[in-house]
Amino acid sequence: MATDKHIVFDVVGTCISYDYFINSIDQRLGDKLRAQCIKPKLLGFAWMEAAEREYTYLSISGRYVRFVDVFKPLFYRMLWMAGIEEPRQFATDEDRDFIVESYNHLTPRPGLAEMFSKFRAAGFTVWALTAGDTKRVHGYFTQAQVDMPSENFVSCDDVGVGKPAPGAYKPIMETIGKKDIWFGAAHMWDVSAAKRTGFKGAYCSIWEKEACIDLFGEMDVMADSLPDLADKVIAASQ
Repeated sequence: MATDKHIVFDVVGTCISYDYFINSIDQRLGDKLRAQCIKPKLLGFAWMEAAEREYTYLSISGRYVRFVDVFKPLFYRMLWMAGIEEPRQFATDEDRDFIVESYNHLTPRPGLAEMFSKFRAAGFTVWALTAGDTKRVHGYFTQAQVDMPSENFVSCDDVGVGKPAPGAYKPIMETIGKKDIWFGAAHMWDVSAAKRTGFKGAYCSIWEKEACIDLFGEMDVMADSLPDLADKVIAASQ
């Protein structure tokens, strides 16, 4: 049923947790990393952040490369940046491939299904906008048996422009064709960019913890959990 209330969500990091990926680094290389005073979580974070930067910079430069194709080649560089003098002696291609494969099996954040249910009960249509590839990222919802209709799922790969460029957000706004559309994310850079593009912004601190409001500004809704975000957005939309 068509509705006039819509919310678009970032997926990886917001709806979907990175824990499986971080745990795979620990499982494969954890003891060796800790012997070098490198925490697996910090390495994983640095790897993801570097991949997002290179993905974004390539997009800005006019050479769009899918995130999935950016991520894998950076593995040995990240070990070098973490202080490993000989990355290819420290780890193997098999280690890299094991960890990269784990990115296909990420799991939902706590309260995801509850949040979606709250929104739909309140008359919202729920959408997703991801920088990841459709097959992998939509598969996270399928694996977790969380309802996300494929017709409401959009990838930056479809338009060849990466977030946070305005051109990454505008196509889904045009598709929805309504005013006062919400955008929800656990990345402040993402939700603040969407807000500048014309969305109402809903931020959840479940990933970053610190919102850095002095850098990104206040969002229309700020929440500490996904169900809480749903409650606040629904209340703000009355």
